[in-house]
Amino acid sequence: MGIGSRPTLDNAIERGRELGESLGEGVQVRDIVVTALYKRAETIAAEVTSCTQGVGRDWDRKIDDILTSRLVGYPLMLILLGFALWLTVTGANYPSNALAVLFSMLEDRLTAFFVGVGAPGWLHGILVLGTYRCLAWVVSVMLPPMAIFFPLFTLLEDLGYLPRIAFNLDSLFKRTGAHGKQALTMAMGFGCNAAGVMAARIIDSPRERMIAILTNNFTPCNGRFPLLIAMSSLFLGLGVVGPGNMLATLAVIGMVLLGIAMTFLVSYILSKTLLKGISTSFALELPPYRRPQVLQIIVRSIFDRTLFVLWRAVKVAAPAGALAWILGNMDIDGVNVISHVAGYLDPLAHTIGLDGFILLAFILGLPANEIVIPILLMSYLGSGALMELDSLSSMKALLVSRGWTWLTALNVMVFSVLHFPCGTTLLTIHHETGGWKWTVVAALLTTATAMIVCFLITQVAHLSQLVL
Repeated sequence: MGIGSRPTLDNAIERGRELGESLGEGVQVRDIVVTALYKRAETIAAEVTSCTQGVGRDWDRKIDDILTSRLVGYPLMLILLGFALWLTVTGANYPSNALAVLFSMLEDRLTAFFVGVGAPGWLHGILVLGTYRCLAWVVSVMLPPMAIFFPLFTLLEDLGYLPRIAFNLDSLFKRTGAHGKQALTMAMGFGCNAAGVMAARIIDSPRERMIAILTNNFTPCNGRFPLLIAMSSLFLGLGVVGPGNMLATLAVIGMVLLGIAMTFLVSYILSKTLLKGISTSFALELPPYRRPQVLQIIVRSIFDRTLFVLWRAVKVAAPAGALAWILGNMDIDGVNVISHVAGYLDPLAHTIGLDGFILLAFILGLPANEIVIPILLMSYLGSGALMELDSLSSMKALLVSRGWTWLTALNVMVFSVLHFPCGTTLLTIHHETGGWKWTVVAALLTTATAMIVCFLITQVAHLSQLVL
């Protein structure tokens, strides 16, 4: 650059500042620059090259006109999400039941071994009825859904559809002060929130990456779907269990949409308060569609995601099972510790439409959402060991006898969707953020949100009863 070009540079800088001020806060100069660069590149390319548009590329554009359109793009995303969830939940039933039977057989063998060697009852209780049974439930419930959902997610990623999802949702996340790539981390959270937190690495901005990490738990993972399905079928679906129960199905879909809505709302609040800042733009060039690499999909989804997340869940579930058995079998004045603690939690729990046993079950279920229902049933029955009833009808009879209504079930579903992350996700947040500060913030933020929403639902229901 010559000496005489300094005034020209100063003039250009001044014009840039004036342009930024005239555009206002809502418009990013970077967007204009990127757009101008692409237009200039197209002009240069048109002057020096000529080519005939290939048939494949023409089909790509036609498909993109459908998948990224405002009229069709969003419904297609919802349909695809619903199909993936349906396939995951339905397809996981058979392997989950098979694993449960296998682990039950192994438990009988372990029990026979402990009896044969004359081991004390408390040792058998802690290791088999507590630790082993908790691990068995976590593996049998988590492994099949993840083994189905993660390959589906990786398939969409390999096909090139995930960038289209980010393109469609970019404007919505940008309005909340977040990043468009958060759509991808949110989608990953449906399989496992720990994996969704890890996926936030694709977001370059530290502020927007933190928003994605803190709000990912509002996406219901596969560990929470058994509870959502059971509660909706028993109390919101008129007791009819099956594919024809549209009300129960709509209730589960409603919980998913509630989680997505809270993701947008809390992201907006964080971007205006704790993580205040201007959302960054990103130039997203949609890649061409391609044939999926099946072998690569299997390897990436099974080893990099499924087994990795499952191992973290196993590490936190093992001590939880032992602790639950100890608390269920340790008596104070003839009453076990679980009942004592539930009594202390009762006043707070009733204000949000729950009871002390329900709230304690969620707390003890911190290591894995899958064990919330077994812990709750154990607490209600005073059995001293994690358990499941043999049918949904017997479960409903037990819950109704403890004072449950449709409002209780609704609050349990809402609290399950919005409450604190599981132990695996908390450990992942600690690892990704490099400390406990944001891990604690994530736990407090989600729990406070769950309690506020449940409190409002309970108060509105009570007021409605008074008016009627």
